[in-house]
Amino acid sequence: MSEIIKLKVRDYYSMNSEKTMPEEVDSTLRWRCRRGMLELDILFNGFIDKQYTQLSSEQKVTFDQLLDYPDQLLFDLLLGHMQSSDNKVSSLVQTIRQSASV
Repeated sequence: MSEIIKLKVRDYYSMNSEKTMPEEVDSTLRWRCRRGMLELDILFNGFIDKQYTQLSSEQKVTFDQLLDYPDQLLFDLLLGHMQSSDNKVSSLVQTIRQSASV
């Protein structure tokens, strides 16, 4: 993915940072975690079961933004094939990856 596309993706998601996420896991959040790839379903559902409620409000907003990413981009980020230029996203991706290996 080119640097220009990475910057555009980051800028798009930073514009939508006013959203709030639920404190607890609800059916809407679980539905948003459903993806077109089984690997992503497993990673996200395991994460929300184990660690979502421990996230700060800011991390929950970042998680919401992450759920708006296309599946292939999420797959590449979560499997370590690429790294986000947004430090908040990178940190959250690392947290999700660590929760899968616990």
